[in-house]
Amino acid sequence: MPVRAIENIDQLKTLIGQELGSSDWITVDQSMIDSFAGVTGDDQWIHVDPERTKNESIFGRTIAHGFLTLSLLSRFSREALRIGGAFRMRINYGLNRVRFTAPVPEGSRIRGKFTLQAVEDIARGYQIVWLAMVEVEGSAKPALIAEWLVRFYR
Repeated sequence: MPVRAIENIDQLKTLIGQELGSSDWITVDQSMIDSFAGVTGDDQWIHVDPERTKNESIFGRTIAHGFLTLSLLSRFSREALRIGGAFRMRINYGLNRVRFTAPVPEGSRIRGKFTLQAVEDIARGYQIVWLAMVEVEGSAKPALIAEWLVRFYR
């Protein structure tokens, strides 16, 4: 998918309520899941034990951690959008709401989609509120829906 280029904050403000972009699809493989488990210490069998999941899991294979899916929002947003302007830093400010609405089975392809909800003036910059969704290719339900806050400082 081509990156959506937005010239500046003034142009961004005219786009509130619109879906502004989607990232490329990426495959969530067992290596990625295992690496995330190693870093976070979350080694629950539904994530890291392919043999056990074949016999005991309702999914029939391992699934990605919800927080792994959430952590990919930064990557997905960089692939989907470029917002121009002279900013000295851009930070992830947090989340107002997150829901993990469907699993991401190992081997699935996922991507991020971003709808602009608000652009708010703050001291020395702007707060941008995104409705972020992570889709699973071929699934009717998204894996994740989140209201994500990002701050741009001049």
